[in-house]
Amino acid sequence: MNEHETAPRSGFHHPDEHLDAGMVMLQANIDDMNPEWCSYVGERLFEAGANDVFWIPIIMKKGRPGVMLNVLTAEDKLQAIEKVVFAETTTIGLRYMQVTCHRLARRFFPVETKWGTITVKAGYQDGRLTQFAPEFAECERAAREHGVPLKDVYDEVRRRFDRTSGL
Repeated sequence: MNEHETAPRSGFHHPDEHLDAGMVMLQANIDDMNPEWCSYVGERLFEAGANDVFWIPIIMKKGRPGVMLNVLTAEDKLQAIEKVVFAETTTIGLRYMQVTCHRLARRFFPVETKWGTITVKAGYQDGRLTQFAPEFAECERAAREHGVPLKDVYDEVRRRFDRTSGL
């Protein structure tokens, strides 16, 4: 068994697989807002404590195109999230759903490449490595700085991690 096969127990964000109860999924259907605002609204929601923000294109009544805003947050962040949604979007109403999130244990590994060190995030279920991915922002930075295709950086990081993990 190598170092990547057993999940860590301390020193990392979400070191143990667990369920997060008390989470809320907020939703709003919006058909009268400039879609260019979506990235700005998302950034503000993350600043207010959102765990996840995503937009889904939808067709609303009378065939109007719109977007569904989805925000996952802890209950104690709900008021801050609501303030951002009502201040920064054109919605006049929100839906709320109580949710529980199953989170895998996570561990981060530095991977050396010819473009510098890039972090890989690995997920563990029942103590076994189930998935991993290079950190996108670090791959993007390396690609821009070195003038290489992003997919080349991403693929190289995955290959190098494969060799050290025994996958």
